[in-house]
Amino acid sequence: MNKTQPQRTCMACNQKKDKKELLRIVKNKENIVSVDQTGKQEGRGAYICKNIECLEKVIKSKRLEKVLDVKISQEIYENIRGVIFDK
Repeated sequence: MNKTQPQRTCMACNQKKDKKELLRIVKNKENIVSVDQTGKQEGRGAYICKNIECLEKVIKSKRLEKVLDVKISQEIYENIRGVIFDK
């Protein structure tokens, strides 16, 4: 039996893609924002394409801050950038 992949939408380009094709950024109960490599961490998740254009768009529009309702430091954006270039 072929299980379909859950679909998620990139918050930069609004394209729907399989969950595993997107990068999940998660905010936990302590308001700590991190990159969720497993896709299973607890907390509020936001998805972004694994490309630098979508990341730049999210940084410029502060979309991630609005979606997760928390101030995001440059360090976190650098972590995300590192994960994108690491893939």
